[in-house]
Amino acid sequence: MKRFILLIAIISAAFTTNAQKFYTTTSGEIILSLADINSGEMPKPQNIVRFSPWFNLQTIGNYDFGDHAGMFFGLNLRNVGYIAKDNKTNIKKKYRVYDIGLPIGLKLGKMDWFFVYGGYEFELPFNYKEKTFENEIKTEKFNVWFSDRVPTFYHSVFIGFQFPYGANLKFKYYLTPFHNTDFTETNDEGIEIKPYEHLETHVFYIALSFTMFRNSTVYYKSKHIHMEY
Repeated sequence: MKRFILLIAIISAAFTTNAQKFYTTTSGEIILSLADINSGEMPKPQNIVRFSPWFNLQTIGNYDFGDHAGMFFGLNLRNVGYIAKDNKTNIKKKYRVYDIGLPIGLKLGKMDWFFVYGGYEFELPFNYKEKTFENEIKTEKFNVWFSDRVPTFYHSVFIGFQFPYGANLKFKYYLTPFHNTDFTETNDEGIEIKPYEHLETHVFYIALSFTMFRNSTVYYKSKHIHMEY
């Protein structure tokens, strides 16, 4: 028992060099997304990188246990999706949702210099858009609020690196398939179909961001310079 108490004391001392701190950070995200597409017995479509710099906004509450560990939670607004092309028919589809995300995670490293972080995010899609291109010509486009074409919510996990001066690189994977494979609609011939039945797709992406705000002030720090405006 004494050894256990001593171990806890050592860990606590390592993580509490400075007083506990809470602060907020706000940034955008530049997202490059792809998808793991399982098309069943259908031919697997070509996956094309999707670039989405707009509109992605994340506000994070940070709670540092000390100099080398902390936790965070937040509220995010994100534009995420994927592009698939059938090379046989030359039909390309672009799918995207806007969602509200609630992330939570842990971070380890030098809190004011470089650290690694990871966590889980719960996301609620509220707007769905789909575009169809045939031979590079747009033939269909529609936009639906709170669509049944996608799940009610998504589960995702992520890991990332916060670099000096605020540069941030993150990898994220969606555990929930992008589309609702049970969604049905009636085609022009009056037949009910499931357009996403063979599209069990898991989106993943790399995101680059720059955390420029800390407690509503522009914040830069190096080993030798610390300036706040």
